[in-house]
Amino acid sequence: MIIDIHAHGCTPGGNLAVNEERLLRASEKYDIAKIYISNLLAVYPTKEQVDEGNLSASRFMKKHPDKIGGFVYISHEHDNAVDVLKRGIEEQGFEGVKIWVSEKCDSPLMDKVAEKTIEYGVPMLIHAFHKSRNQLEKESVGKNIANLATRFPELKIIMAHFGGNPYNGIPMIQDIKNVWIDISCSMFHGDYLDYTVERIGAERILFGTDMCGPFLNNVGKVLHANITEEERELIFYKNALKLLDRNFKPEGI
Repeated sequence: MIIDIHAHGCTPGGNLAVNEERLLRASEKYDIAKIYISNLLAVYPTKEQVDEGNLSASRFMKKHPDKIGGFVYISHEHDNAVDVLKRGIEEQGFEGVKIWVSEKCDSPLMDKVAEKTIEYGVPMLIHAFHKSRNQLEKESVGKNIANLATRFPELKIIMAHFGGNPYNGIPMIQDIKNVWIDISCSMFHGDYLDYTVERIGAERILFGTDMCGPFLNNVGKVLHANITEEERELIFYKNALKLLDRNFKPEGI
């Protein structure tokens, strides 16, 4: 069984209809139990673009409820961010919150969104990517994730992409028990997953692909890692099921 916790129905410049069809084909071809999407229409979206992306994602989810779930995209610098979150969870059927690159995740502008996310008991998936060049001005890295997680210990955070570079991102969140990571990442070295399991344990690692990026590359990370079958099951789906349970709380809470 596989649950893909990190995929997209649309990204800036993408074709929504084509991407949705690719996701459904991948679901059938690779027997993915469920794919969780968020729709991203612009790096620095307007309020209207946020609403448009969430509406299209919600429609896709409701059309294929057994195969497609989703995270409501929030730009927390917008003054209506909490309202977008509330509508996403209560009316549009989303099961989590997605934060991208329009504002650093540990900005004070996040506080009300974080508090509301905790109230709903859903996870927050945050893009984090440590780059050697072309780092976006407000793109979060592991340190930002750690700051937010420490400020809100009840918030269930998923740090995406190994933090971009696990040797930078993982030590930042290693001892912070309300942070999980997903393995979706277009750049990958053979020891990334082994290193991460050694540092934080398989119990805090989730499978993701960033589809419509490559699916098999991400499966290969898990299948060829030097880990046990039990650890593979945790990563492929068991951890996701636990984290998506609204009654589940981080360790120590």
